[in-house]
Amino acid sequence: MSMVGAALGGTLLLAACGAGGGGDRAQPQRPGGEGAAPAARASAAVLSIEPGDGAKDVAPGAVKVSAATGRLTGVTVTGPDGKPVEGTIAADRLSWTPAAGGLAVGTTYRVDAEAADADGVATTAGSTFSTLVPKRTVKVEDNVVTGRDFGVGMIVSVDFGGLKVRNKEAVERAIVVETSDGTEVRGHWFDGDTRLDLRPAEYWKPGTTVRVHLRTRSVELAPGVYGATERDEHFTIARSRISEVDARTHQMVVKEDGKPDQTVPIVAGTDLNPSWNGTMVISAKSRMEKMTSEGQTNLNGPGYEALEPHAMRLTSSGTYLHGNPQARGVAGRANISHGCVGLPDTPEGDDNSPAGQVYNASKVGDVVIIRNSVKKEPLDPANGLSGWNTPWSQW
Repeated sequence: MSMVGAALGGTLLLAACGAGGGGDRAQPQRPGGEGAAPAARASAAVLSIEPGDGAKDVAPGAVKVSAATGRLTGVTVTGPDGKPVEGTIAADRLSWTPAAGGLAVGTTYRVDAEAADADGVATTAGSTFSTLVPKRTVKVEDNVVTGRDFGVGMIVSVDFGGLKVRNKEAVERAIVVETSDGTEVRGHWFDGDTRLDLRPAEYWKPGTTVRVHLRTRSVELAPGVYGATERDEHFTIARSRISEVDARTHQMVVKEDGKPDQTVPIVAGTDLNPSWNGTMVISAKSRMEKMTSEGQTNLNGPGYEALEPHAMRLTSSGTYLHGNPQARGVAGRANISHGCVGLPDTPEGDDNSPAGQVYNASKVGDVVIIRNSVKKEPLDPANGLSGWNTPWSQW
């Protein structure tokens, strides 16, 4: 820690006229005598800047300006571009810290700070330091497409490229979600702390604008590993569309704002390969999708590989809501799939078929709830955007 204080002081010389022939000469002033100038008082405030002046290889999060026997009145930290670094003076005005991701790695910064004591006497201090150059950086990605609209079940999922995040609190401060209606948003860690999903307590309200600020650049994610992403995104919540699938009755009831409920005959997974029960979210759409049993460990019966039209992904393990040509004549009466929810369609995908109509009306973020499947194993909330299956009290 470098304790840096600055005081005002100096020596005052006054000129006086002499009466003798010796000409002008300086006359010393006696302390307290006539014409004496008051001495400038040093501030009682003391400034501390961490790291010390000239420090190198500084971690971006290790920067702090503090005041003792006084209060901070201003702190400016600038980099090579001359722009001030974002930061916050604490409510008690005793310290200043940079915003998450405010300081970049491999950069030299200048600190200029000012504080005042109880009498308002000011003091200033300055420091220059250089941040470290990381040996490894990680690009942070999410599932947001800025400017698009999504369904009310949309969950923002942030992926750290397989890195197990150790400094989770720092990362949570660096990833901020703002909403136009003030809805609270929280994050939950999945996949061994390699993924952070963010959502509100209940489904989003239609029309809400959501802004995502990724400020992981120069944030230490794990020892020696720093983020490399600085990005702002936004999206809008569309109308509410929630589809409720009953695997027992082989029907799907679609509830959309402002429209009468629509019942669509479906097929679900057989008793040998049942569908998941639970709340799922459409995470991707594909006009034609290759589906295969390769990699599935719990499949009963022979494997399969097929091109299926009007595919809407529900889980990362391979559950889809999609067009199924084999469902024609069977939908509404039996379950024939390997776990997906199938809708009548043609092999090429007919936009006027039940599957085509559902596909064209659906958005990423729409909710699909499956009930009454014989499957007993609970759906993992990390399987796709299935975090709605985790109670808010545990989120």
